[in-house]
Amino acid sequence: MKKTSRRRTAAIIGTTAAAAMLLAACGSSSSTTKSSSTSTSTATTKVKGGTAYFAEGPGASPNYIFPLTPSTNFSVDNLAQFQILMYRPLYFFGVGNKAELNTSLSLANTPVYSNNDKTVTITLKKYKWSNGESVTSRDVIFWMNLLKANKSAWAAYVPGAFPDNVVSYSAPNASTVVFQLNKSYSPTWFTYNELSQITPLPIAWDRTSLSQPAPSPTAANLPDTTTAGAVSVYKFLNAQAGDLSTYATSPIWSVVDGPWKLKSFTTAGKAVFVPNASYSGPVKPSLSQFVELPFTSTSAEFNVLRAGNNAITYGYLPVTDLSQKSYVESIGYKVNPWIDLGFDYWVENYNNPTYGPLFKQLYFRQALQHLVDQPAWITSFLKGYAVPSYSPVPLAPANPFADANSKTNPYPYSVTAAKNLLTSHGFKMVNGVMTCESPGTGATNCGAGVSRGLALNLNLQYANGNTSVTQEMDAYASAAKQAGINITLSSASFNTVITNAAPCTSSQASCKWEMENWAAGWEYSPDNYPSGGELFGAGSGSNFGSYSSSTANSLIAATHTSSNPQAALNAYQNYMVKQLPVIYQPSPDYSISLISSKLGGVTQNPYLNLTPETWYFTK
Repeated sequence: MKKTSRRRTAAIIGTTAAAAMLLAACGSSSSTTKSSSTSTSTATTKVKGGTAYFAEGPGASPNYIFPLTPSTNFSVDNLAQFQILMYRPLYFFGVGNKAELNTSLSLANTPVYSNNDKTVTITLKKYKWSNGESVTSRDVIFWMNLLKANKSAWAAYVPGAFPDNVVSYSAPNASTVVFQLNKSYSPTWFTYNELSQITPLPIAWDRTSLSQPAPSPTAANLPDTTTAGAVSVYKFLNAQAGDLSTYATSPIWSVVDGPWKLKSFTTAGKAVFVPNASYSGPVKPSLSQFVELPFTSTSAEFNVLRAGNNAITYGYLPVTDLSQKSYVESIGYKVNPWIDLGFDYWVENYNNPTYGPLFKQLYFRQALQHLVDQPAWITSFLKGYAVPSYSPVPLAPANPFADANSKTNPYPYSVTAAKNLLTSHGFKMVNGVMTCESPGTGATNCGAGVSRGLALNLNLQYANGNTSVTQEMDAYASAAKQAGINITLSSASFNTVITNAAPCTSSQASCKWEMENWAAGWEYSPDNYPSGGELFGAGSGSNFGSYSSSTANSLIAATHTSSNPQAALNAYQNYMVKQLPVIYQPSPDYSISLISSKLGGVTQNPYLNLTPETWYFTK
């Protein structure tokens, strides 16, 4: 899902065009060692109760509560740090800071594969909804019925994958669900990337208006049991999710099975949680209240935190304020980077009616990539708290997925290389801007669909609130200008950028966007294995730029079924390193976390799942 950017610079240190041009004109090298991502209090006396305050990402407050989430709202702040507190997924991922299945926190036991891995049997544990009803196999069927009927609305949908690869599903009893698959799949992939997508839904939601009473779990012929009914239920729930002012009072969203329930919620994104007394999981909340606080910028957050008064229990240190580290430690905070399993990039719109044909040309994507000075950005703007991104397979935290090619940059920073790629493919400098002078499909032409006279005047929108992002984008635009590419920069809130960066067709009015950078990339969840289907499979819900490659589709499909999964993953990532489906940029730590020294039990999940139920105050 789309990450929020919680870890970059405050406005205390600004950027200048001169600095951006200086950085763009010269390269540098950098190496970064990732640090541990788990923190607990050193105090020994646990205190029951208290309120913990968590700082949300700048301009990235939660704004969608329904777990069947569309791509425009498919972000960490909605799923991993909001919904998951109230509505538990069937399978929970992340054990401490390890990227693996957490069987203890899952609603079901480890799935059993049989029939040559074409039959999957799931046995549910004993959990309760807050309305007193049991979490049963019928709740899983409810999710599946809604997903089947509304799959195009689900951001994690990949055509041909889940739920298309499920021939049938059944609930032989209240605690058992059985899936029959259309062929044999890798159990690891199917568990990590398919079953991981399921969130059981309470039957109390199986209605099409608030005027209808909540149905009984044993009622027959409920709306979700027909395709038309499931479409109507989804339409109703999606509309309810759009009414942020009712989140805390709604009879729909108040039925939860997670450790927390909403006490209050503002449209600005302040969320106040209290423990769910009916929670059946192994770890019950110790805090009496958990509060998520919205901020418009990292500087706004840091100003509140450094003022003291315990206004923020868990916040973040902007990297250009590292000189403040000793001070924040002196007022009672521990500094601990939070590292997620993800990579960073921005998207081009392959279906833009003007520049889409150009984005489809590999040479042009190569030229754009040559203008990203990853080592210099890491050193100068991110102060070493980042690793490069050369493919969709993450380099950090340490994992078995990335191969040697994903650790090597095939397109190092070079304005000259970018210019040569353009001039060797039919472009000529006209009044300082590269312009197509030789249209056509030959080796030295501009490429299919690129018209004569097309000048490289591009728009790039990025998420505001983080000065280092502004520094990066200014440096990029400066380098691009030297190569004859005129990039007009603009900024907007994180939520606005991810809304704009949506798949579209060239005939749609919404398809005028050219490049969008929400400045935080992608975190692998709920598809926890980095095989990339939902990101780059043709027609996938999170293929925001509408990238399409039959070769990529085949390589992605092979990661699902291969008897040698690592070899299949290597083939996929090696292709994506060279093909550049997106523009890769440095992947910073999710946040340089500042955690109160009085707060214990904090675990920094590599999938960015927030678990304040494990937190407690000490003295």
